[in-house]
Amino acid sequence: MKTPRYTPLALSLPSTVPFVGPETQERSRGKEFAARLGANENIFGPSPLAIEAMQQASEEIWKYGDAQSHDLIQALAAHHGIPAQNIMVGEGIDGLLGYLVRLLIGPGDTVVTSQGAYPTFNYHVAGFGGALHMVPYRDDLEDIQALFAKAAEVDAKLVYLANPDNPMGSWHRGQTIVEALEHLPDGALLLLDEAYVECAPEGTAAQVDINDPRVIRMRTFSKAYGMAGARVGYALAQADLIQAFNKVRNHFGMNRAAQAGALAALTDQKWLTHVQGEIATARRHIAEIAAENGLNALPSATNFVAIDCGRDGDFAKSVLESLLAQNIFVRMPFAEPQNRCIRVSCGPEEDLALFAAALPQALADARAALNS
Repeated sequence: MKTPRYTPLALSLPSTVPFVGPETQERSRGKEFAARLGANENIFGPSPLAIEAMQQASEEIWKYGDAQSHDLIQALAAHHGIPAQNIMVGEGIDGLLGYLVRLLIGPGDTVVTSQGAYPTFNYHVAGFGGALHMVPYRDDLEDIQALFAKAAEVDAKLVYLANPDNPMGSWHRGQTIVEALEHLPDGALLLLDEAYVECAPEGTAAQVDINDPRVIRMRTFSKAYGMAGARVGYALAQADLIQAFNKVRNHFGMNRAAQAGALAALTDQKWLTHVQGEIATARRHIAEIAAENGLNALPSATNFVAIDCGRDGDFAKSVLESLLAQNIFVRMPFAEPQNRCIRVSCGPEEDLALFAAALPQALADARAALNS
């Protein structure tokens, strides 16, 4: 045998990943970025209590993590005021997305999402042979009505909606989502990705009954809690669906230090409030930088801001490439017309100052490229 006998599905998949990480880009460029503002990480960092807890846990890192994530789930249950049986912890939302798709989607099963929405979800659907159907954004918002209408049209088993949204930073009121559920077709499950909800205005979180079988919500410690590298996310749903994760999940996928850090972070709501303030300040600063350069920053309920570069995707891509050449790491949406924007993560003053210094040259370079 010269090669492994891959499945037909594996042979049909492209050799790709959802994102090219900043470290990969740094290696190809041969130098590090001066400002890392493209991955929507919380540059303000995790709670000092979380850092201390992870350091202490590292002394026992020879032990596997608790396969049930018992202490963290109990704390999350108390935090949300729901039974522990309605919570599943996993390796970030990305890991939980993979488990959920594995539970629900087989070859040919239909799934609905927005054109240009979070690509890692699409990656998992493709990996299990699902058929993706996409609807466009409406006014830079994920279009709930169109998503649910498409789900009815194609008999979708799963519908993805991020609130707040990545990559645009836009959001719906939670009550809007609750009311729209009356139009979710029978047999479809709404996957509500709330990764950024701690960054959003009050009333953004959808107040869905935890036993409502139509919805599963996902949260993370990667954004407002500042623990992206630890990979801790959790799902909130009806107990039978949560229990089903045990059929497919990696039971020792949660490392011991990450569990300890997340537990400590959850107890430090004072630090979370501090970070929320820093994010709000940074969003205002990014909007000011955009305005100083004749650009428009879209309203954001996340820890990043989408800046409308005022032209098309080719122009925005030229702006992005010039920023990268100046050692400023940012990203941009993938799909039209959202790809007229660049996306800038919130960060401390020194990082945003570097971005502010580089942006005029990036715009000049893009205009020159357009006229060449």
